[in-house]
Amino acid sequence: MNSSESDKGFETRSSCPLCHGDLIIHWQEDDIPYFGAVMYITTRCSCGFRFADTMILTQKDPVRCEMSIDNLEDLNARVIRSTSGTIRVPELGIDVEPGSISDSYVTNIEGVLARIRDVVVTAVKWCEEEPEKQAAGNSIIGRIDAVLDGAGGVSVVIEDPLGNSVIIGDKAVCKTLSPEEAADLKTGMIVFDVDSSALKADTSEDGQSYESV
Repeated sequence: MNSSESDKGFETRSSCPLCHGDLIIHWQEDDIPYFGAVMYITTRCSCGFRFADTMILTQKDPVRCEMSIDNLEDLNARVIRSTSGTIRVPELGIDVEPGSISDSYVTNIEGVLARIRDVVVTAVKWCEEEPEKQAAGNSIIGRIDAVLDGAGGVSVVIEDPLGNSVIIGDKAVCKTLSPEEAADLKTGMIVFDVDSSALKADTSEDGQSYESV
């Protein structure tokens, strides 16, 4: 693998997974509040193949942040979710766990709930021939809509074994996880667990699959 350095980062070259031609990989280091040192990775090939990722280079104490959502104002609390962060909404039986190509993002509670709602809507479409699961999904959508309208009644939790995720709000409570608690954090799936019915969704961006749990 060849490489060339510049003031803005450096580039390496490899073989394109599609056409096996010359794949250019650009690496750029940056420092972002709460995320710490990160490496932006972008790849491109003349055949049209492109890929981008953000690699977090720092590791902090494992952390758990929780905030109760009771009104419209709470929806504005800032959420920083790294690629290793797990998001939970216990009252809805929802866990959003990082997969192999998870993305990091900065949003607010409203944005987190909107993302979850979009996934549930997709899951419901995949369960058209399973009325019980479809009803469970529609119930979750209705509950999320009510929260987004200010009804409250749920809490949002972020757990991160690398300590790079956080909820920033007056009501947010954060604590350091024990090594045992951090070791229990799972990766790879979004799980909807609603009473006796459940949906499972693969979070990979190259496709989604749904099955009963």
